[in-house]
Amino acid sequence: MTDYVTRTEFEQLATRVDIVEREVDGEKMVTRHVLTETRRNSDDLAAIKTRLDRVELKLDDLGRKVEEIAGELNGKVTSIDGKLSGLVATLPGLIADTMREVLKERDGR
Repeated sequence: MTDYVTRTEFEQLATRVDIVEREVDGEKMVTRHVLTETRRNSDDLAAIKTRLDRVELKLDDLGRKVEEIAGELNGKVTSIDGKLSGLVATLPGLIADTMREVLKERDGR
């Protein structure tokens, strides 16, 4: 038993097939667009990562230099502190000796 399809049913079916085909084509276009954007973004991200790696290396190098300078400054400040402490300890004696010499010279004249 064969069923015949009327012209109207055939046209409705053709319309539905056209809609499905357009939807599939649209999905393909969207998929291609997403893939293209993903590739473009991944290239941009790779470039950013490379630059960030370089910045991190420079910052690490700068950090090491700052630590070196801080160590040197700490040594110099410690040295100056030692010298000042020595001067504070000896200054009263130096002043007293100088005053004695000045007074002797004045009185001896």
